[in-house]
Parts: sequence; structure tokens; C-alpha cells
Amino acid sequence: MAFQTLCKQRYLAEGESVPFTLDGREVIVLWPDGGQPRAFEGLCPHEGQSLVNNSDFNGRILVCTVHGWVFNGRDGKGLSPTGCQLEEFPLRIAGGMVEIDLD
Repeated sequence: MAFQTLCKQRYLAEGESVPFTLDGREVIVLWPDGGQPRAFEGLCPHEGQSLVNNSDFNGRILVCTVHGWVFNGRDGKGLSPTGCQLEEFPLRIAGGMVEIDLD
């Protein structure tokens, strides 16, 4: 694994989403209510629409606002429609920094 720094931990808050572009890739970090921060590919699996620019997160679910696809914020699994999944990246917090592995 090749972790690299994404941001300071203080930039993340429970119940919120934070978009990033790292090494030319769009990444969206979700911190679901009562859960842990998770990092996902910032593209909807439907038609590759940007979730960084076209999504809404209410602390539990992420909605792609382009076509209305809905994902569970805890694991990235498709809720509507089912059978799809957001690609997840390993994420860790160390020394007050949020680190991600894009490999």
C-alpha cells in the first residue's frame, strides 16, 4: 500500500462529505452519522458523472443528483438501484492527517 496525505483531520466532520481531486482522480470522503470516514471514487458508476460536483449527502445516503442513483454512505453499496457499488479506497487517520491509498 502507498498511502499519501489527503488533508488534515480537522477538515472532516461527522455527517458531511468532502470532495477532493488527487493525482487527477476525483475522490469523495463521506463521514456517515455514527460511523467512520470512508473514501470513494468520485464518479457515479452509472455514467461516470462526477459525484464531487453532482451529489448530495445527508449523513446516511449519497445521491447522485444527475440521475438520482442512491448509495449507502457507510459502504458505498447501491440502494437505488441495487447491485451497484462505489469503488472504495483505503483510508486512515494518523497523526492528525487523513491518508488515502489510491493504488
